[in-house]
Amino acid sequence: MSFFKKKDFFEVKDSRSDLVLLGLGAIVGTGVFVLTGLVSANYSGPAVTLSYLIAGVTCIFVALVYTELATMLPTSGSIYTYSYVAFGELSAWLMASILIIELGFSSATVAAGWSAYVVGIIESAGISLPVYLTKVPSDGGFINLPALFITLFVGFVLYLGTRDSKRLNTILVFVKMMAIFVFIVIAAPNFNIKHWRDFMPFGFNNVLVGSSILFFSYTGFGSLASTAEECKNPKKDLTIGIIGSLVLATTIYIIVAGLLTGIVDYKLLNNAQPLALALRESNSNVGSAIVAVGAVAGMTTVIMMNLYALSRIFYVISRDGLLPKFMSKLHPKHDTPYFTLIIFVVMVSALGCFCPYEILGKLSSMAALIDYLMVSMSVVLFRLTLKDVDRPFKCPMVFVVAPVAFFSSLYLLFKQILDEEGKLLMSGKIIIMWIIFMAILYIVRSLFLKSRNKIILKA
Repeated sequence: MSFFKKKDFFEVKDSRSDLVLLGLGAIVGTGVFVLTGLVSANYSGPAVTLSYLIAGVTCIFVALVYTELATMLPTSGSIYTYSYVAFGELSAWLMASILIIELGFSSATVAAGWSAYVVGIIESAGISLPVYLTKVPSDGGFINLPALFITLFVGFVLYLGTRDSKRLNTILVFVKMMAIFVFIVIAAPNFNIKHWRDFMPFGFNNVLVGSSILFFSYTGFGSLASTAEECKNPKKDLTIGIIGSLVLATTIYIIVAGLLTGIVDYKLLNNAQPLALALRESNSNVGSAIVAVGAVAGMTTVIMMNLYALSRIFYVISRDGLLPKFMSKLHPKHDTPYFTLIIFVVMVSALGCFCPYEILGKLSSMAALIDYLMVSMSVVLFRLTLKDVDRPFKCPMVFVVAPVAFFSSLYLLFKQILDEEGKLLMSGKIIIMWIIFMAILYIVRSLFLKSRNKIILKA
């Protein structure tokens, strides 16, 4: 078996091609438009601003070490490749499986949020849609058809190639940022400090739980690294793209969360369209409609970036021989890894249609934290073992920053694995069983390949 077979560092570093970084569209989406309300109503209250701040500061530490890896090893494999070079094949396989949860489940969660806002827009026009076609079974429906529609639409755009998807992404990013600006302008004059009197109703421990869930809102910055092979200047683009987008997104999140909980009671925000609802409660129906449209645009860009990243990461995995070779085939006309794209579009569609977004969002956040743990370990290992390798961006005080990123992520991860009494939560059970299953699958795959190779040699 080849559990610890490693990929050559310089072989990875030399593979690059031309394409522009997709940018902020990867980050701002369901986090600010949906999860802000869920976390505020159930975990943090108005202190959701602190939850965002804690998650954001932790992510900035992670981003510093992530950017060092992404610029010294510019590859579309993201954390899969970093862990392959650092710890070997088994580690890479497991991290690839974590990326399925981080990006795939994230896309399904975003699709569910997109559905809620679209249904809200339609119903505000006086048109009622049947519940059984707009909600998942756990919410009293049968299938979430709008979630299916947006996933298939984004998949089709990506299938046509990155030129068309980048053009659409640019338009949608502009629309969603304008919508957020409109929300801030309308909400600011209506801010009432009385809504902040019970600032931390569930206690600081739940603020931390809320912070761990809100890591979902930041998962996009990691997927930016997957575009490295298609950048004109990966050294410069990734440094600015990852850290700059993260700082900007954190600032936006804190401002929006503060205004949201300052114009309505946090108890009213436990729904899938809290920003639009808050503006309607403030008698601004026009503003609510604009924000709803922006939310739809914002979520579309996140689904697009996540599916884009997943298809290219698993294209690299197939190219490395860990998955069947047909998954690394490119479309003869559109030059896209269409097999991997189709596989993940089908998976995300099924999840978005039938699974509750709350658990999907939690699992995606946990997978992101595991991703960050591996990043923190990898950058320290490379500093110790690859001292002479060119580093276009060097993380300052890496032996301080990396441990802070590691232990902060680990602490927040355990907030979703164990409850206050130390018992395994459902989300914890699922993530542990997933890792065990994928480890067993790797062993079975390795034994099968070993047996097949022996038969071929005998023949």
